[in-house]
Amino acid sequence: MSTYENRLTRLVEAQEAFLAQPNAPVEPGNGIFYRYQNPVLTDKHAPLFWSYDLDPDTNPHLMERIGVHCAFNSGAIQLDGKFYLCARVEGNDRKSFFAIAESPNGVDNFRFWDHPVTMPETEVPDTNVYDMRLIQHEDGWIYGLFCTERKDPNAAPFDLSSAVAQCGIARTKDLKSWERLPDLKTPSAQQRNVVLHPEYVEGKYALYTRPQDGFIDAGSGGGIGWGFCDDMTNAVVEKESIIDSREYHTIKEVKNGQGDAPIKTSKGWLHIAHGVRGCASGLRYVIYAFMTSLEDPSKLTHSPGGFLIAPEGEELVGDVMNVAFTNGTIVTEDGDVFIYYASCDTRLHVATSTVEKLVDYVTNTPSDPLYSAKCVAQRNELIDKNLAYMAKAKNPLIARLDALRAR
Repeated sequence: MSTYENRLTRLVEAQEAFLAQPNAPVEPGNGIFYRYQNPVLTDKHAPLFWSYDLDPDTNPHLMERIGVHCAFNSGAIQLDGKFYLCARVEGNDRKSFFAIAESPNGVDNFRFWDHPVTMPETEVPDTNVYDMRLIQHEDGWIYGLFCTERKDPNAAPFDLSSAVAQCGIARTKDLKSWERLPDLKTPSAQQRNVVLHPEYVEGKYALYTRPQDGFIDAGSGGGIGWGFCDDMTNAVVEKESIIDSREYHTIKEVKNGQGDAPIKTSKGWLHIAHGVRGCASGLRYVIYAFMTSLEDPSKLTHSPGGFLIAPEGEELVGDVMNVAFTNGTIVTEDGDVFIYYASCDTRLHVATSTVEKLVDYVTNTPSDPLYSAKCVAQRNELIDKNLAYMAKAKNPLIARLDALRAR
């Protein structure tokens, strides 16, 4: 067997075994959601014909020609019972592109379509595109809102890092053919993490924005914004108001942004977002939740303190350390919730829950009191309640807890 044939056999068999492996939840979980044992998308999910020249005449050693480095931050949607992810795939050349992966159950056996998304360009070409949110709007279109990055035209001649981020917009009916629309216009210098509300509000399109002064720093941007536009084919938001603000010494001190479109529940619009704070090792990204009013989606009603999901274990290690980020959520007809979150800009995971559990979490978890002494008082209140309950409970498991405490 030639070098080519031997390598091809090993590559095909290894990938088939990898793609077919089942993914099980990690028990017992925290009562809110389940993590899963394996990531749902990685660089190893990329088809071999994306990276290798499979012609033995031009590649007799079967070398990788155009490498795929990672697959992460994915938009998500369910259509006709199947689960689809619009992943950010990054090549060895640092450029990102979008690619659709599908699965029958949403937790394993994700396979990419043969070709990445061919995204049309605007008059000013995108240097890089990433982090698409997929929103099925009541107007009948599936909108993809994503970050389009371009070199800052005002940068000094030898400044090769200054960039401008804006919200790119495209729409589709089938995730295959995409119509590119003009970039969103807002009063802010730069935009990231823009999400379209799934329903009309007062007859208009409503958008969650993230105003920021620079490419990295939010600057005067106060948090997750809210604005209206009349027409998504020429989207212009004249005014942004902050609906979920940044707060000093919290998980969203440096910046925060909407994850995917909020989930409509009987108690309100359930939002899953990301928050960023500074720490000794850099920026730490976590995922949190909040709720706004059904009648007025810009009105905050519940804001649980702390994070919902933070990176742990292997999730802490990757290209950009200490990051958990989400831009894709699927809610099934049965009320199951699939939160697709990336770790460290390297791989994609899933956490599963239900609408019922997440509503319970958001509406019954106390808010952050913002001061250490008040946090201790808040925790002591829970401790005292539990100790009183343990003292009088007849449940044998509670009795075991009480016995352990007494040792």
